[in-house]
Amino acid sequence: MAITYTIAELAREFDITARAIRFYEDQGLLSPKREGVGGRNRVYTPRERTRLKLTLRGKRLGLTLSEIKSIVDMYESPKDTAAQINRFLGVLGHQRETLEQQRADIEMALEEISAHEEECRRLLGEENVPGSVAKELHSASDAA
Repeated sequence: MAITYTIAELAREFDITARAIRFYEDQGLLSPKREGVGGRNRVYTPRERTRLKLTLRGKRLGLTLSEIKSIVDMYESPKDTAAQINRFLGVLGHQRETLEQQRADIEMALEEISAHEEECRRLLGEENVPGSVAKELHSASDAA
């Protein structure tokens, strides 16, 4: 008898919900066999387990589900391996650019937060009346 997994076993193994696994199935990333009355029981093969593992890895890398699906599907077809690897490299390169831009945006936001914190501390150190503190904060945010 071939090794199979239930949805509960995979959910437990990968620390995700059965609902998430069903969602990946709805998106075409998984296609378990159906058994039991009316096909109610999902039966996952080692192939489906591997597809789930690759899907979760792709999610950790920040890839979209369509990108993940194209990559996972690509590895199941007996086509040119070099073309498949080049496609994967292209997806990874695009994701790297996206993440680097997000990192730059985060750094810029952190610098702006630091500047506002510094300005607030400076204003708290001065003996301003509350109305003038609010006015200075407002004008400082307008200048930024």
